[in-house]
Amino acid sequence: MRELTEQEEFWAGTFGNDYADRCQGDALIAANTALFSKALARTQRLKSALELGTNIGNNLVALRHLLPGCALSGVEINDKAHAQAQGLGIADVWQGSLFDYEPQKQFDLTLVKGVLIHLAPDLLPTAYAQLYTLSSRYILVAEYYNPAPVEVSYRGNSGKLFKRDFAGEMLDRYGDLQLLDYGFTYHRDPQFPADDVTWFLLEKRA
Repeated sequence: MRELTEQEEFWAGTFGNDYADRCQGDALIAANTALFSKALARTQRLKSALELGTNIGNNLVALRHLLPGCALSGVEINDKAHAQAQGLGIADVWQGSLFDYEPQKQFDLTLVKGVLIHLAPDLLPTAYAQLYTLSSRYILVAEYYNPAPVEVSYRGNSGKLFKRDFAGEMLDRYGDLQLLDYGFTYHRDPQFPADDVTWFLLEKRA
């Protein structure tokens, strides 16, 4: 069995449990719904979607509101968060690392939200490959953006949060990807306040 990385151990353990406890409430789901309604406005005929790094399923709930006919799937490494997400009964959520997920199919949409920022930089190429390979058409990347790679202290922990141009790196890596849309969520939004996340919708050229 593969040995988990430092970041994977971090999120699979106590810190990940505490994070799951913090990420509760209808306000978070409302903010996610507002984000996804904008981020996915230019997609067409989404029949399946996969989220890498599902946590307790807040994003899946938002997606279910917007895409009632879409088959939802997720991947979550933390046992506690996985149990809550699977218990929602709205998606097939696989328990384990996104690096070990190997379904025998593709999805119309693959997405990450607040996941790539928590991966060690040397793991990003593998994460990008998962997002790209598992998607048949669309990829949504919603993360903290910075034009140049930078590490930020995360709740007193080092080596656990990194900002960079994730979507730009994917566009450079895969020649058949194109930028379809992008946007920003602001923590001072008067109606749907959320983390200062920048989202990018990418599409594979036919």
